[in-house]
Amino acid sequence: MSQETLRMSAKERARMLILGQVESGALDLVEASKRMQVSYRQAKRLWARWLESREGGLTHRLRGQASNRQLDDAFRAVVLSLYRTLYWDFGPTLASEKMAERDGIAVHPETLRRWLHEEHLWVPRREPRRHRRRRARRSCFGELVQMDGSDHAWFEDRAGRSCLMVMVDDATGRTLGRFAAQETTAAAFEALRQWIVRYGVPQALYVDRKSLYVAQRPPTAEERRQGSGALTDFGRACFRLGIQIIPAHSPQAKGRVERRNGLLQDRLVKELRLASIADFAQANALLGPFMERLNDRFAVPPLSPLNAHRPAPTDAVLNEILCWEWRRVLQNDWTVTLNNQRYQIERQPDLPKPRTPLTIRRCQDGTVRILHEERPLKITMIANGNQRDCYPRPCRGGGLERQAPQPLPTCARGQF
Repeated sequence: MSQETLRMSAKERARMLILGQVESGALDLVEASKRMQVSYRQAKRLWARWLESREGGLTHRLRGQASNRQLDDAFRAVVLSLYRTLYWDFGPTLASEKMAERDGIAVHPETLRRWLHEEHLWVPRREPRRHRRRRARRSCFGELVQMDGSDHAWFEDRAGRSCLMVMVDDATGRTLGRFAAQETTAAAFEALRQWIVRYGVPQALYVDRKSLYVAQRPPTAEERRQGSGALTDFGRACFRLGIQIIPAHSPQAKGRVERRNGLLQDRLVKELRLASIADFAQANALLGPFMERLNDRFAVPPLSPLNAHRPAPTDAVLNEILCWEWRRVLQNDWTVTLNNQRYQIERQPDLPKPRTPLTIRRCQDGTVRILHEERPLKITMIANGNQRDCYPRPCRGGGLERQAPQPLPTCARGQF
């Protein structure tokens, strides 16, 4: 080892000063061992190395040499070549996971991170952050669920931009998602239905202030009577399910779902790329096992063992709640019109009088129902001069016969 330039740690420099005092007679070796915090036998070894090589004897003898545990250059070249080919925009942690999962190559994330830094293949992006007060998680699973639609190029150049409806439980971080073309009422209904069927009815939803969730109009007389305030179609469905809508005033307020969107825009995009998926059906099929793995890794146990979800209603009740509604007035010929489509009210018991307000309800499957005081009416749809029964069913002769209207399931707010 060259004696002109020595690399010494602070501990080694301190030992050099102590052994210098031993050499001058200011200290004995017993006191020096106490000050160096080593045993007397180790102090004798250090003293012998000091007398033999002076300062060079105190430096670590493996300094400047390659570690016995160092990975060889050929393995490093294979890993970096694979990263450049398939995982060029993956972070070190995710790239390490995918190499182990898909290629059978085990490399520690920190080792890969150091290699990528040395090759200038990975530069972390850091942005200045504004100071904000941290909000504690809710204590129970289902007490609050954050919901947001993430518009992104999920399929990259294989398809156009689309929206992923993301729901994240505030207490646990458990996540559920579903792809749709845009963030619409239908997409929100489908995501909420999926959550309810899987976990139950949550107590509250934390959403942004889009017109999809929050109505920007004065409440109607009926909304004032029921004490709900102005409601959108989605808000009315949540009101009937007993779900409180909490609008956020900034993206940071619902930061849990926003951060999960960032994670999905990184990991899920690459998962879709590796699977060569470019349509909603295959993407939604992949979301199930992908979200399970994501929840197994990132979800945390709630502070309270209590589950705040209420039991899920039946499919029939959900169909009548997760729907679109309009109020129309019955005309003198017992017809109502919705979106340039005319419906004829058939002769039946307790037929409402003309000029009576009716409720038109369109379910997610496209079924149209017309109700008078929550009672379904028998109707036919008038299209281009032809009448067609809105509730046909096959009869024994192979034709169609009219089906008597079935009573709708009723529910009060929050009760099924």
